[in-house]
Amino acid sequence: MSRLLRCHVGEELPIVTLPPVSRLDLIKYAGASGDYNPIHTVDDEAKKAGLPAIIAHGMWTMGNLAKLFTPYHEEGFIQDYQIRFRGMVFLGDIITLKARLTEENVQYSTFKVNAVNQNGVDVIKGIVTFAKYKDNEGSS
Repeated sequence: MSRLLRCHVGEELPIVTLPPVSRLDLIKYAGASGDYNPIHTVDDEAKKAGLPAIIAHGMWTMGNLAKLFTPYHEEGFIQDYQIRFRGMVFLGDIITLKARLTEENVQYSTFKVNAVNQNGVDVIKGIVTFAKYKDNEGSS
């Protein structure tokens, strides 16, 4: 079993590739988040807003970054996100999520994270601070 706490500075977590973004994904996210801005679900409204097509909610993409850390929920939790939105995500895009350990101490592991589309273009870049549970101290 792979453990996050055994990861060393410079190593990457296993990459997560999302299925192609669907309209249903965005409709479900709109309902869950309360963000009903029609640029995320209605073609004509996105075009009226000057967009080439419907775009995913930025927070939908950001929220998906947590999937990188889901396998490690027994070792700790995401304490903090620092994210910069770099590009738009469109219907049909295939998003790949990546994380590389940059710093660690007894309490925290810090990761550079990013999400890229199928063309290798960054859509999100940032830093995630993963807080380690105290009972895991010394197990890294």
